[in-house]
Amino acid sequence: MIGKELQKARRVAGLTQEQVAAKARVTREYVSHLERGAYEPTVGVFIRICSALGTKAWVLLRRIEEQR
Repeated sequence: MIGKELQKARRVAGLTQEQVAAKARVTREYVSHLERGAYEPTVGVFIRICSALGTKAWVLLRRIEEQR
């Protein structure tokens, strides 16, 4: 669920996985794994990625919660 929301937010922001990875100081492969649901981010990484996407972590978490 987190991965799909991250992917949606990345696409809305018009960013590539490479751009998000560079801004969040992670690898593109890591972003790809997150979006596919293969990995779950730590809180710190999740916040950095959200920042790179130009959104707040609570906004994405609320969307995930609303899907349940």
